[in-house]
Amino acid sequence: MLHTKSHKTLQIATPSELGPVTAEESQLLEKLDLTRLPRHVAVIMDGNGRWAQKRHLPRIAGHRSGTQSARTTIETCARLKLEALTLYAFSVENWRRPKTEIDFLMQLLREYLRKEMPLLQKNNIRMRFLGRIDELPMGVQNDVRDAMEKTANNKGMVLCVALNYGGRAEIVDALNAILAQRNGHGTSEKVTEEQLASHLYTEGLPDPDLLIRTSGEMRVSNFLLWQIAYAEIFVTETLWPDFNRARLLEALLEFQKRERRYGGIREGEPSDEKPVRAAGH
Repeated sequence: MLHTKSHKTLQIATPSELGPVTAEESQLLEKLDLTRLPRHVAVIMDGNGRWAQKRHLPRIAGHRSGTQSARTTIETCARLKLEALTLYAFSVENWRRPKTEIDFLMQLLREYLRKEMPLLQKNNIRMRFLGRIDELPMGVQNDVRDAMEKTANNKGMVLCVALNYGGRAEIVDALNAILAQRNGHGTSEKVTEEQLASHLYTEGLPDPDLLIRTSGEMRVSNFLLWQIAYAEIFVTETLWPDFNRARLLEALLEFQKRERRYGGIREGEPSDEKPVRAAGH
């Protein structure tokens, strides 16, 4: 689907649905307008390695600690009744990492899917996976399919996990799918934005309204390149294992301060455009 200017969720949450909150979270919730939350939040979960390094721990300790931040973010977004949350778990470029780290990440994912299934079911979350899933180890593929099947009938938030994902690869895959459809039909019609969007991994979901990146890096890292065309970007210095519920609420508050114009101008604001002069005048 193409982007939409509507920010209002289909259902409105109440603060009580978050359960017990800290004093800091309570103050943030008082400022947050629960009727104007983003429909779709995307997160680049960065900083696990630096978190571990600061504590003189192996990188894998940072990855394991980051699973708690994922759990908190998923449950909070589901209880706030967002339509979708997308987490960037493993990119096509991550295969360049040491094999021991890759093997650990794959095992951690499988462990997480099994361990967190009760949480997903309790919060009525439906799972989707974005990326070239058929290139993953067979055990991971089986667990991914199993998670999607078990949550297929859930009607709450859609949790997308970007796994073996690359934004450029996604666009290439979409174009190849369109070409495969047209093969033998001899059509010379131009590909439209709507056609391309309907073949992306995120087909059927609203584009992200808010992109959160932890660890302070100022880049999008080949993540949802098509879909974030008009997303608000929030970058925090907080490393992913330290990204708690209060930091998520801060990001949502910042989102509500932004004025989203989708290339237009503020209502009532004079245009700087001058009349176009005809050639020769």
